[in-house]
Amino acid sequence: MDTTAPLPPAPLPPLHLGSASPDALGPGARRVLVGAMLGAHLLAGWALLQVPAVREAAAEMAPMMGDLIAPTPEAPKPPPPPQPRPKTPPPPPAPVLAAKPPPLPVPQPAFVAPPPPAEPPPLPAPEAPPVPPAPPAPPAPPAPPTPPAPAPAAPRTVVLTDSDWVRVPEIEYPLASRRLKEEGTVIVRALIDTRGAPKQVLLQRSSGHARLDQAALRAAMAARVKPRTENGVPFEFWIAMPLAFELE
Repeated sequence: MDTTAPLPPAPLPPLHLGSASPDALGPGARRVLVGAMLGAHLLAGWALLQVPAVREAAAEMAPMMGDLIAPTPEAPKPPPPPQPRPKTPPPPPAPVLAAKPPPLPVPQPAFVAPPPPAEPPPLPAPEAPPVPPAPPAPPAPPAPPTPPAPAPAAPRTVVLTDSDWVRVPEIEYPLASRRLKEEGTVIVRALIDTRGAPKQVLLQRSSGHARLDQAALRAAMAARVKPRTENGVPFEFWIAMPLAFELE
């Protein structure tokens, strides 16, 4: 730290305003004069502050000038709050003398009837005699045989009239029988089906000549009759056809 004493500020040269008296100046001239003097002082102070030594001296003098400022008065402290008064504890309650409870009556022992005498154990039941096994059941009788279905009723024999014929049997005389002059009557038995056609032909009575019998059977198979019905249901029936072989 530099301990040299600061240099005092240089005195300003006096300003010679001539012999003019301040009273001889007008108001405007006086204001100009005062302004010029203030400007000169400010310029001189600024020039001094440009010197390093003056600047350091001004910096050291600054805290000394702060001591001259009157300290700021402290705000008055608020008064302390009043001390709370100690609470006086209430007096303890007076002891209550409790009366002793009366003694409880001693319960008398209840009379308990003695248990009844135990019953004697029951006698064991006599064992039943063993039951003999039942005889085996007799075998069931065999079922009766199913009766055979009833045989269809045998076709009945019907006698035809001329109106029952649809096609009469046409016999064809064998040439050999004509040459030998064989004659006779053959009765043919024919089974007619539900359509009216011969289903089966049998020789019921022969003419005595085999050629005439065969010719009669062939003629019977070519014949046709009207079918017969019963309650609206057609049925088969037998007819007899007499066929005569006669030479003229």
